[in-house]
Amino acid sequence: MWAGATVIEPDFSLALIELSRGGADATVVREFDMVTKQFVKDGFELPEAKTTIAWQDRDTVLVGTDFGPGSLTESGYPRIAKRWRRGRPLEEAETIFEGEVTDVSVSAGYDATPGYERLVVGRSIDFFNRRRFELRDGELIEIKVPTDAGVSVHRDWLLIRLRSEWTVGSTTYPAGCLLAARYDDYLAGTADLAVVFEPDPHTSLETFAWTRDRLVMISLVDVVSRVEVVTPGSWERTQVAGIPPNTNTVLVDADEFGDEIFLDSSGFDTPSRLLWGRAGGEITEIKRAPSFFDTADLAVSQHFATSDDGTRIPYFVVGQRHKKIPGPTLLSGYGGFEVSNTPSYSGVLGRLWLSRGGTYVLANIRGGGEYGPTWHTQAMRENRHLVYEDFAAVARDLVERGVTTVEQLGAQGGSNGGLLMGVMLTRYPELFGALVCSVPLLDMRRFHLLLAGASWVAEYGDPDNPDDWEFISEYSPYHNISTDRSYPPILITTSTRDDRVHPGHARKMTAALEEAGHRVHYYENIEGGHAGAADNAQTAFRAALIYEFLHRTVGAAPADG
Repeated sequence: MWAGATVIEPDFSLALIELSRGGADATVVREFDMVTKQFVKDGFELPEAKTTIAWQDRDTVLVGTDFGPGSLTESGYPRIAKRWRRGRPLEEAETIFEGEVTDVSVSAGYDATPGYERLVVGRSIDFFNRRRFELRDGELIEIKVPTDAGVSVHRDWLLIRLRSEWTVGSTTYPAGCLLAARYDDYLAGTADLAVVFEPDPHTSLETFAWTRDRLVMISLVDVVSRVEVVTPGSWERTQVAGIPPNTNTVLVDADEFGDEIFLDSSGFDTPSRLLWGRAGGEITEIKRAPSFFDTADLAVSQHFATSDDGTRIPYFVVGQRHKKIPGPTLLSGYGGFEVSNTPSYSGVLGRLWLSRGGTYVLANIRGGGEYGPTWHTQAMRENRHLVYEDFAAVARDLVERGVTTVEQLGAQGGSNGGLLMGVMLTRYPELFGALVCSVPLLDMRRFHLLLAGASWVAEYGDPDNPDDWEFISEYSPYHNISTDRSYPPILITTSTRDDRVHPGHARKMTAALEEAGHRVHYYENIEGGHAGAADNAQTAFRAALIYEFLHRTVGAAPADG
C-alpha cells in the first residue's frame, strides 16, 4: 500500500517513497526519480520498520529506523537519528543524535532554504512533550521553549504554540496562544515575544503554515473554520474572503518559496472544494469533488448538551428536514489526543445512512482540540471520566430533544474512539440501541505493553503505577464487563495487521463478552493496519458491514426500491 512520500525541495526531482505491507505503520522506503519515473538503482532503500526519513541534500538523508538491538524506544519507534550518505552502507551512517529508550521517538529534519540552512533534531519525551535542538557545527543548541509547546521555524521567525500557560518575565501567556520571535534573537536570549493569536471561549487555533512572506492561519469558531493571512513583524491579521460558510477548511499546501496557497473546504452536505489563491489575494474555487448523495432536503444544525459538571458540549445534527422524528440516529465521537472533530463530507455516510432516513450526529466532546489545548488537557489521566460523561450527555440530550429514542440510537468510534465505545457499553448501556467499536483500546491494564501503547501513557496514565491504575480501572472496559446488566448489541472490528493498537484488545473483549452472555458481533480483517482496511474493496466491505449492522439494530428504513 502507498504510505506517503518525502520529496526533495525546491526542485522536486527525487522522492523517498514509503510502502506499507497490509496498511501497517511500518513501511519500506525506496528512492524514486521524479523525472524518469523509475525507482533509483542502488538508491536509498530501507527494509520494513517504523522509519522517519528526510532529505538533507540530493546525496544525504537523515534517518531514524531499526538499526539493530537497542536502536528503538519502548514504543517501537526510532531512538537514534543518523546522517546517511549516498553510496555508503547504512552501517556506516553517522550518528547525529540519540534519545532515551523511555522516549517515544527521536527525529531529525533539515531546512535547505538558502541563507537559512538548519539541521534540527528532537526527542519526544512522551506523546505531548518534546525537546528540540539545532545541530550547528557539531554543537547541540537547545530551542528553549516549554516541552509541551509546538515549534515552527521559518526563515527569520520562530513560532511557539502553547499547550499550557507560560510565564515569561512579568507576562503570562494563556494556553492556546501562538507567539512569535526572531529566531536568532531567541536563541541568544534577547528576543521580544509577540502575540500572533490568543484564544477566547469560542475560538481556538487549528493550524498554520508559511508561504515565503506570509503566515496562513486557520482557527475554529465554535468548531467552524476561519482562515486568515498574517503579516510577519506587525502580525496584522486579514480574514480571507470567499471561504464557504459553516464548513471545515484545511490547508492543503502553502508554497514556502512563493505565495500560492491551496485550501480544501467541505461540510456535512457540501463535497470537497479545492480553493487556490495567493496569500493576501483572492481565493478561487478551481475544482470540486462529485456529489454522492442528494442533499436537497438535508439540514445541518448545532446544539449544546450539558455535561455532569455543567460544561456545555457542542454537537452537530445532520438529517432530513421533513423526516419524522424521533428516528434512527448515529452518534460519533473521539475525545482524545487533542484531535478536533470537524464538519466533513462523507459520501459513504450519505449514501448508506443519511439517504436511507438516518440522522447523523457529531459530538465535540472534551479530550479533543475543538476549543484549544485546555479542551484536551482537562480530560487527561485522572479526569478521563469527563470524556465519557460528555458523550453520555449528548446521547441523553438527543433523546430529550426528541431527535431519537434509546432503541434507535447507535454510536460508533475507532481507536481511542473505540475505547469510548467500550466505556459506553460497560458504563452507559442503557443509553444506546447499538454500538460499533473499531480498532479499539479496551484492556487498559496492559495497553502500554502492546505495540505503540507505551507512547500513550501521558494521555491515560501508567497502569503499573497503583495510583494511576486506581482511576484507569474505573473505566477500563475489559475489567468492567457485567454479567448482570443488559448490553446493547455491539459490533467489534479490528485488523490482523494493526501494528499500532494490538488486535488482542478486540479479540479478548469479544471473548469476555461472549462468556458473560452478551450479544457481540466480531469482524477481523487480515489486512488494513490501523485503518482497518487496505484498499477500496476492503473499505467498501467494512463500511457495508457496519451500516448493515446499524440498520438491522437501530432500524433505519431501507431506501425506496
